Amino acid sequence: MRLLLIRHGDPDYEHDSLTEKGVKEAELLADRLVGERLTAIYVSPLGRAQRTAQATLSRLGREGKTCDWLREFSGTVKLPPTGEPHIFWDFLPSFLEEHPALLSFDRWRKEPFVAASDVPEKYAEVCRGLDEVLAAHGYVRQGDHYTAVRPNCDTIALFCHFGVTCIMLSHLFCVAPVSLSQHFAAAPSSVTTVYTEERREGIAQFRCTSFGDTSHLYLAHEPPSFSARFCETFKSEERHD
Repeated sequence: MRLLLIRHGDPDYEHDSLTEKGVKEAELLADRLVGERLTAIYVSPLGRAQRTAQATLSRLGREGKTCDWLREFSGTVKLPPTGEPHIFWDFLPSFLEEHPALLSFDRWRKEPFVAASDVPEKYAEVCRGLDEVLAAHGYVRQGDHYTAVRPNCDTIALFCHFGVTCIMLSHLFCVAPVSLSQHFAAAPSSVTTVYTEERREGIAQFRCTSFGDTSHLYLAHEPPSFSARFCETFKSEERHD
């Protein structure tokens, strides 16, 4: 099985839609995806993901299934010691040095300010949603791997968001989600590709072959959007917070 985790196009967050550039990115993404044999298409309920998916769905003459758990991950924590609310998938490096448990798959949920938040519950909701989709397509979670009940080479597309992509990959790879969200960045309309590997009959794991691929943009000489990244140097005028 192959999973295509697709981030929405350049976002207009104020209107939960796409910018003019985002619309162009969605169309270029559709150019790429119409050549794929997509077995099933799942879409976040948020407008920017819906608009991105529609460019592909309209070309294919198909409908996607909207899944609430695919919306952008909204879990928040209260940062110690101030209690300031903060999204879970972005921390300053100095904060991570003070809280190294956030980078451990076995320990991140036990960090007191995380355990007291809605993050573990929302994380579990995403994991359940993903596992339900995978089970419907023949792969059932058993501990840290998947049983290949119905092995196949299907291709599943999920139109969603950067934060929730990191949550899904965390679950598939048994890696702390913060490790992914801090050190990887998926540009708008990018495609992350994950395959199953069944090296022993009936036992499958997932493996990433590309993260945040924007080759469809480069082929059209369209530069990727900066969204999801922060300033390359402190004195630059790029996004700091």
